[in-house]
Amino acid sequence: MTLRNETLTYEADGLSMASQFYWDDGLAGRRPGILVFPEAFGLGEHAMSRAQRLAELGYATLACDLHGQGQALDDLEQARAAIAPLRPDPHRTRARARAALQALTARAEVNPTRIAAIGYCFGGTMALELARSGAPIAAAVGFHSGLATVAPQDARNITGKVLVCIGADDPGIPPEQRAAFEQEMREGGVDWRLHLYGGVVHSFTNPAADRLGRPDFARYDAGADARSWSEMLAVFNEVFPG
Repeated sequence: MTLRNETLTYEADGLSMASQFYWDDGLAGRRPGILVFPEAFGLGEHAMSRAQRLAELGYATLACDLHGQGQALDDLEQARAAIAPLRPDPHRTRARARAALQALTARAEVNPTRIAAIGYCFGGTMALELARSGAPIAAAVGFHSGLATVAPQDARNITGKVLVCIGADDPGIPPEQRAAFEQEMREGGVDWRLHLYGGVVHSFTNPAADRLGRPDFARYDAGADARSWSEMLAVFNEVFPG
């Protein structure tokens, strides 16, 4: 294995993005590409480490910039303020996601017809909004991702499979939001699945979540992390056979 990393720069939503591309240079030919959208804090170690793990499995991956210039914010309230304008305007969220998709599919290492998007927290929302936009992706996977959208009717545009993995006790994704998402997926005719993890709250995939000091809101859970990763790989085995 010869794992490589390169910064990809592109414009999106008026921002200059600096995302991180990972691939195994020892593999011949084009391979499936995976977009990895980060938590609301922006492009940090968590998203980059997940992109690297997927590259080690043979995918070409792009850990995507969220805030421009590759920024990673430290403060939760600052991160919430940064994404607040995006929540009511899915066109801006989709613009950032689609620009990342274009940057990934332009790479010679990537098979542009075999693409998936995953994301964590707000990044999961981005993966879902990219799917709702009708982008030609084979799968969208969200981990502790917000499920709400102001454009539920756009679920009919989704062409790939959808998987969301949610802590059953996540205070940011209450049962009524899950129920609305289920209804959206049904009405859109989507091939979807929702996994719930009992006793689990927000940010369960990120070991750094414990640093927030808010265990009732955000807390790492090794069991849910491992299970959700395996469930994502099962979806990839379906959509990327061979």
